[in-house]
Formats: sequence, structure tokens, C-alpha cells
Amino acid sequence: MSEPLLQVHQLSVAVPLGAGLRPQRVLVQGLSFSAEPGQFWCLLGPNGAGKTQLLHTLAGARPSTAGEVHLGGKPLADWPLVEQACWRGLVPQSVHDAFSATVLEVVLQGRHPHLSRWQWEGVSAHALAMAALERVGLGSLADRDVTTLSGGERQRVALATVLTQDPPLLLLDEPLAHLDLTQQQRMLRLLAQEVRERQRCVLMSVHDLSLAQRVATHALLIMAGGRVLAGPVDEVMTQAQLSVAFGHPITLLETQGQRWWLPA
Repeated sequence: MSEPLLQVHQLSVAVPLGAGLRPQRVLVQGLSFSAEPGQFWCLLGPNGAGKTQLLHTLAGARPSTAGEVHLGGKPLADWPLVEQACWRGLVPQSVHDAFSATVLEVVLQGRHPHLSRWQWEGVSAHALAMAALERVGLGSLADRDVTTLSGGERQRVALATVLTQDPPLLLLDEPLAHLDLTQQQRMLRLLAQEVRERQRCVLMSVHDLSLAQRVATHALLIMAGGRVLAGPVDEVMTQAQLSVAFGHPITLLETQGQRWWLPA
């Protein structure tokens, strides 16, 4: 059995309620799970439940209040930042571009963790970046100023960047936000292909329960009080548990071999 890419043991995540450090609002409490190569995890929960904070904690971008996160079998804190970036990639909900740059220059940043201090991107890095742009349907925009892109185009550039980074673990915060239906399906097929053929592990937050059901092998569902259900998707995504988590009755519709989650 392969080594889990991500191991989480009794993890707790909290945020201050106000300007001071106390009291705090607990978002996640006592979370334990392992994510392995070839698994597709979807992170589910209502707005404000703590999905972004949890993803950033798993990526090492913010501290936990308790518990441990291991990356590739080693505590996250023991990884130098550059080596962390070779193992895991994080795509945030939105990206602010402070300076003008071409789309290709932005995507090439994904190769920086793999370069030495004085090394420049070579022919192979450019080829990887262009291949990633083609896969997200933006090859023709390689020379475009990234600040002129639409929100959906910029999100696809972020996905191309993390593909160019080429880590085995992808942490994606609402990667389908700002995308139209066609591009949502394209990105889902791309990510599913990465999981199936490259044996990557994807952990992404998503609001559309039906899309999550379609691609996920496993799920994390944030419940009230910081409890998180973790496991195979069919054990976590049930009518009862989704209805409790979202505070509204949710029903399952099965048709044409697909499962659709709808508000009752």
C-alpha cells in the first residue's frame, strides 16, 4: 500500500471572534483522515463553515489550534517551504495580480519550486506551461496580459499554474467558481484524469453537491460545532447528513445513471 500523501490527526482549526485572540470560533475539531494517491476528495459545507481555513491549514498557510498534519509521511512543519511546494499545490478562491505579466509568465511560476536559486526556466518548463494552458483551453492567450482576463479565465490560469507545478497533492479552494457550465465540466474531466492516470490526490472545496457526487471518491463534510465527517463519498453524502450540515432538507434524485442532490 502506498504512503498517504496527506495524514491528519486530531486537527482543530479556529478563528478569533473579534480583534483579540480570545474567544475563538471553532471551525474544525478533532479531524482525522488520510488521503492517498488516486483519491478525489471533495470538501463540503455551508458558507462560513470553514472550508477555506481548513484548506489553508492543510497547506501550511495558517496554523492549527491542535493536532498534526503530515505530508508524505513527515510533519508539515519539518518540510522546507520549497520542498513543500514540490509535494502540494494550493489554488485559492481568487488571485489578485498586483503587476502586469503575460499569462505564460504567470503559469511558469509553477516551476519555481523545482529550480535552484540562480536557475531560469528552460525549454522543458516552457513546454510544460504551454501544455497546461492548452489543457485548460487557454493556449491562445499565452501572451495576453493576465490583468485583462475575466474571473473565469483567471481561475483556469491558476489551475494551469498548479498543473505546471506538478505536485502529487492538489488543494483547490472552489476551483469551479466563476466558470460557466462548459468550463466546469472541462475542469472536472481534467482533474479526474489527473487522479486516474497520474495518481494524484485532489482535495477541493465545492458548493455543487451533484458535481461532487459525480467525481468524488471521498468526502469531508463540515457539520455544526466543528465536527467533520470524513470517508468514502457514499458514506458521507447521505440525505440525512447533508440536510443537517446545510440546515435544509436535501433529497436525492437518481436518473440516467446519475445522482442529483436537490433542496427538498
